[in-house]
Amino acid sequence: MGLHSITYLSKSLKEQKLARTKQKLEMQLLELEQKHNLIMNIASIAKDRKFRVVISGGGTGGHIFPAIAIANSIKINYPNTEILFVGAHGRMEMQKVPEAGYTIKGLRISGMQRGSFWKNILFPFKLVYSIIQAYFIISKFKPDVAVGVGGYASGPLLYVATKKNIPTLIQEQNSFPGITNKLLAEKVDKICVAYDGMKKYFPSKKIMLTGNPVRNNIQDIKITKEQAYQFFSLQINKPVLLIIGGSLGAKAINNSIRGNLELLIENKIQVIWQTGSEYFEKVKNKTEDYAKNGIHVFEFIKDMDYAYAAADIIVSRAGAIALSEITLVGKPAIIVPSPYVAEDHQTKNAHKLVDQNAAVLVREKEVQNTLGHVIVNLMHDSAKQQQIRDNLKKLAIYDSAKIIADEVMLLANKDK
Repeated sequence: MGLHSITYLSKSLKEQKLARTKQKLEMQLLELEQKHNLIMNIASIAKDRKFRVVISGGGTGGHIFPAIAIANSIKINYPNTEILFVGAHGRMEMQKVPEAGYTIKGLRISGMQRGSFWKNILFPFKLVYSIIQAYFIISKFKPDVAVGVGGYASGPLLYVATKKNIPTLIQEQNSFPGITNKLLAEKVDKICVAYDGMKKYFPSKKIMLTGNPVRNNIQDIKITKEQAYQFFSLQINKPVLLIIGGSLGAKAINNSIRGNLELLIENKIQVIWQTGSEYFEKVKNKTEDYAKNGIHVFEFIKDMDYAYAAADIIVSRAGAIALSEITLVGKPAIIVPSPYVAEDHQTKNAHKLVDQNAAVLVREKEVQNTLGHVIVNLMHDSAKQQQIRDNLKKLAIYDSAKIIADEVMLLANKDK
């Protein structure tokens, strides 16, 4: 084959590839336009007809707060919709959901206790009873669609919903799915995920990449850095470290920060420190003398938009919602995954950022000896900080709650 023929063939192959790419993009645009028209149509229908949505799950903030964010988005965009939550008796959703303004019913269900036969002996009876409870709740409420966010209550409720041919959707927050969502995957209609690479756990045709829903004031922070500094009584010419170890706290992180306070002060680093409820009093008593050096200790930070606005870098666990918030606010973070969670899923979550050079990883066993120096080095490395910020922008998925809410309402109108 001559040079002219090779050149012609190469050009022809490129043209074919471009044509296929163009055709694929045109099909995607057409699908988006069709979906947009469907959503607009449902929004119009929802003005005259009351849809009913049941949302189930909970157990931890990582399940509850995304569920509330989805519910809020449904109420904003489809205000005539009636929403009912279903949780597990004795779990935190029974308090947090009513505080958010929604009605919740409780199931008598609990999870399996790993490695304990006697603690699990009543589990089959609780499961059967909770399925019966779920059946009566669904029969009375008559939902148009059922949503599961993971957690104990999600399983029985969505199991009954699928048996009654009610459209169903699950939202998986983590990069490694929980057992409830894995068991439900074959039965439900739609699976909304926060990360790529979930086809190995769920049927690919059901997956939709949506990101994790977060609070509106985090996704769109209106607070300036100056306002945030004033809010926390910080000095404007010194950098700020934000530490968030979860609502209960993280012992290893707290101990390491306590041991490195002198190092942080020497490097003129101010600290906004959420210790968590279990460690607050102890940390507060040990750090009272450091307040004049810009070390500010809190049990829990309610105004996280101010905290994120003030922060230059963040130290955090690798809970799914924490990482989603960090991605959206675009702040360099040092991630310390908890090794005590099921299937080590926090480490898997962390690698979704770390492998893209969008965060720094410090393992729990290394925290005591290395965390302080990693903080100082990153705080002084403006080029590394900028690289992380740039890479976080590539990973951020905005308006997740609205995207999921629209999918929920599309299912609610399914076959109507």
